[in-house]
Amino acid sequence: MASTPESPQIAPTPPLPNHAAATPSPLGDTDRIASLDVLRGVAVLGILAMNIQCFAMIFEAYENPTAYGDLTGANYVVWYLSHLLFDGKFITIFSMLFGAGIVLMTERLEAKRSSCVSDAEETARAQACGLGGFSVAWLHYRRMGWLLAIGLVHAYALWYGDILYAYAICGMILYWFRGLPPRALLSLGIIALLVPVMIVVALQFVLPYIPDNAMVEIVKEWSPPPDRIAEQVAAYRGGWQDQMRHRVPMALAMQTVMLVLGMGFYCGGLMLIGVAMYRWSVFAATRSTGFYAAMIIVGVGVGIPVTVFGVRQNEAAGWSVDYSMFIGCLYDYFAAPLVSLAWIGLVMLVCKHGLLRPARAALSAVGRTALTNYLMHTVICTTIFYGHGFGLFGYVSRLEQVGVVVAIWICQLVVSPLWLRRYRFGPFEWAWRSLTYRQLQPMRVAVRA
Repeated sequence: MASTPESPQIAPTPPLPNHAAATPSPLGDTDRIASLDVLRGVAVLGILAMNIQCFAMIFEAYENPTAYGDLTGANYVVWYLSHLLFDGKFITIFSMLFGAGIVLMTERLEAKRSSCVSDAEETARAQACGLGGFSVAWLHYRRMGWLLAIGLVHAYALWYGDILYAYAICGMILYWFRGLPPRALLSLGIIALLVPVMIVVALQFVLPYIPDNAMVEIVKEWSPPPDRIAEQVAAYRGGWQDQMRHRVPMALAMQTVMLVLGMGFYCGGLMLIGVAMYRWSVFAATRSTGFYAAMIIVGVGVGIPVTVFGVRQNEAAGWSVDYSMFIGCLYDYFAAPLVSLAWIGLVMLVCKHGLLRPARAALSAVGRTALTNYLMHTVICTTIFYGHGFGLFGYVSRLEQVGVVVAIWICQLVVSPLWLRRYRFGPFEWAWRSLTYRQLQPMRVAVRA
């Protein structure tokens, strides 16, 4: 069961701790929560099932499935099932786990510092421990700062759909709320999630008063005309510089307007809820079977029907901009966290009862190298779909995209465990940790004699 580490009792005149042992360092294998790693692996793989649409098709087709590509027969079935089971569900889980991970790391560091530094001898002993300038807050912000930098490079150099920038910003804010009681965290998280809802409702209310010329642009953003579609397709079938014409404005919009009006509140709210769930040991697979079964029942019994109803309403409205872009998008917004509870409950039950051991081991390895696997999604998919690679952007149907997703899943489920047999971290995890702790982290797994 995961619990907040208690500060060890320090004798009045303890011996000075060993410098190497007390220097801040990443979590070791003994610090990890196995079920949390498995869930993170499920989440990072599940995210690809939706992101593939943005890699392979125009951006507008993600929210408005009628904007591009065939939406009949098998392609419709793929879209419908992905919308029902994946859309928003795994980014929800990933965001919750990111919040939980921040608290897990800071708690362990705070416990480590308290074991080294006493009130009576704080200055001398901190220097002996190599922690003279060590601050958990400063280390956290350095960690988030480097994640922000990685996100900027990812967004502007490779793919506008980056989430790391938003996570870094939200993580910086979350730090100051991490000590609140779980109920307060849950309440604040729900309030944050409701802010984008209020913005959407307000926009729906003022829609009739929007000037005609502005409304024309909104319509083009929702259902782009052929010339705008052709421009975007040509950009991504072109070289890296051609792609920048679309990628830079999109990345900038996502990191400013979209972050302030929606994504920031959404991710931040989920992180707060994730911290509460971590403190309640939901991610540790130690709650009762009935508890996790109830999560599944709520997700399937409430979340799925709401999503189905939302699809019916949007289809009845013909996916019109004045409905589906505003109120119509709220059905899945509310349903996604509920369906994500079902996924969490299912994974926790598998972990709790020791089922599917080989699958859990592979998913755990994917989760432990989540940053690398997430960034590799971009490297692989942009190579497949963009002009600097095979240039298949806009050619691959939704049904065919499933094959790409499954192939990447299999690759990462095989490669991640093999990598961790020899190395402690994924390559991007290693770089992130080394930059955070300002020293190269040991990469190879120690060979036992």
